Amino acid sequence: MKTDPAQISFDNTANAFEYKSDKDLKKAHFLFSSMGIEWLVRMGTSVTPWAIKMGLPIKGIIRNTIFKQFVGGESLPETAAVAKTLAAYNVQVILDYGVEGNDYTEAELDHACDEFIKVIEYAATQPNIPFMSIKVTGIANFDLLEKLDKSVEANAGSLMKRFVKATETLTEAEKAAWQRVQERMQRICRAAAEKNIGVLIDAEETWIQDPVDVLTILMMEQYNKTKAVVYNTIQLYRHDRLQFLKDSFEAATQREFILGAKLVRGAYMEKERKRAAQMNYSSPIQPDKESSDKDYNEAVAFCIAHIDRIATIVASHNEYSNLYATQLLQQQALPLNHPHIHFSQLYGMSDNITFNLAKAGCPVSKYLPFGPIKDVVPYLMRRAQENSAVAGQTGRELGLIKKEVARRNILK
Repeated sequence: MKTDPAQISFDNTANAFEYKSDKDLKKAHFLFSSMGIEWLVRMGTSVTPWAIKMGLPIKGIIRNTIFKQFVGGESLPETAAVAKTLAAYNVQVILDYGVEGNDYTEAELDHACDEFIKVIEYAATQPNIPFMSIKVTGIANFDLLEKLDKSVEANAGSLMKRFVKATETLTEAEKAAWQRVQERMQRICRAAAEKNIGVLIDAEETWIQDPVDVLTILMMEQYNKTKAVVYNTIQLYRHDRLQFLKDSFEAATQREFILGAKLVRGAYMEKERKRAAQMNYSSPIQPDKESSDKDYNEAVAFCIAHIDRIATIVASHNEYSNLYATQLLQQQALPLNHPHIHFSQLYGMSDNITFNLAKAGCPVSKYLPFGPIKDVVPYLMRRAQENSAVAGQTGRELGLIKKEVARRNILK
């Protein structure tokens, strides 16, 4: 039975945690209680990567705590059990192979590309995996992206024109490396188009984002002619991204492709502010949370107003933003399962949003990373820091878990 958008309640913990056993719910209670302790999070996020690198025997502890809460498994087959559980509650999956920014060899970058394609091929065999996610830093070296971005910033004109000038500053070896990056991206997007799987290109730090944007727009122009295959990620905690979204829409209209837009608030706030202060440039981050929220909700409204040309993923843990999207659809007499709208939250977080949206008939996914523990540690550390740093996030998660624990009367 579908729910009227006006009646969607994100306080319904029976729906939110129905998929969790009593044992798993108690584990989540312990984990989020721990993440509410700032000194413990600070110590854990500094010591854990070092301990993994040194080969200390802590993988078992990680696997049974934070890894199990936020990650689908160490391999593709291990994600199947999680995907099957979610499917029983009409929740889909966005697969994310947890490889990202490092100083990789060309052979390692080629291997990551092959792994991304394996994810696409696997997703195509599953009934509830419509998307997969990639990071360009998995198929391109950070230094090359940074050099390109810096050159783009130094030029005048449109993003595309500035980027063409930026490529002229590369050495012959760097030009060859960039050509290989484009070929890897082509292989991934071609496979996705053939298998009917959406590719979500993750956002990166501001100082490497411009070449990522250019590459993504070029892929959208090629593969998004009749349906959305490629999606760019728009981080609305940046004060320039609402305008970038509108500029991207204008480009999509002129070049006649469907804009794929995954709307997020952002993941690198502290790092961005710290770097801006250290290097004495204006911070790219919004001055306050209210400004970020305002731009995010304006972006949602803009995308839904142009839903014929923009395929949108509302990727948010903010209850109001998700509810607002359903209300906008209702106001425009659009179905909650319109093919150009999708909702998503991270696996292990905001189950109250995900499962109540699913109950209402909204297409909604859990973003499900997977990979060897050593490879997903950076992701896990961000989750721990995010839950500790975002005002009220851990408190909200823990409060909902406590409510469900009390409803079930299981904590003894």
